[in-house]
Amino acid sequence: MRIDLHTHTLLSDGALLPIELARRASVMKHEALAFTDHASAGSIERVVSEAMKDAELAAEWGIEVLAGCELTHVPAARLDEVISAARRAGAEIIVVHGETISEPVERGTNRVAANNPEVDILAHPGFITEEDAQAAADNDVVLEITSRPSHGMTNGHVAAMARKVGAKLVVNSDTHSPGDLITEERAMLVAMGAGMSREEAELAVTRAPRDIVRRVRGR
Repeated sequence: MRIDLHTHTLLSDGALLPIELARRASVMKHEALAFTDHASAGSIERVVSEAMKDAELAAEWGIEVLAGCELTHVPAARLDEVISAARRAGAEIIVVHGETISEPVERGTNRVAANNPEVDILAHPGFITEEDAQAAADNDVVLEITSRPSHGMTNGHVAAMARKVGAKLVVNSDTHSPGDLITEERAMLVAMGAGMSREEAELAVTRAPRDIVRRVRGR
């Protein structure tokens, strides 16, 4: 059963209503999903509160949906402040938009996110340094392997850095449109395409996301 902890809806730049995304994921046999729309200081409360309403509705289909956000292009010097604001707003899961090579993310974003235990996932962190990967491992911040082509070009590097320091990995889709959702089989291929062994891939595709959901629900 698939778990995807990084998706976008009409609440930011996605194509679907949150409830429609949840329905499509349910039909694809996802056991859990996270709404993580792009947000910053001015939109966190709206994004999280609206996502919560559809997350509750989706439970009728037997899918567990977390209401969170992806903090995106926040100045690195203010990122800790906005992370705290997201948690106060009720975000169950906090994803930080990492230093992907396809967007002009401010240098230092990875470092701040990796050093903040309130961050659940550092998404598509590009050419993350060994030092920042070690900080992520120390603070239980999970690094993302992504199936999104524009961000996935550095998946191999991320996997190698994680292996070197013992950081956890999770495979997410970064869904923006219906066709972006992937099956568990596809997630395994993405992981192994990043140079992970089958055992490592299984951890990133099944165990790591379940651990995150358990941690989130236990807060």
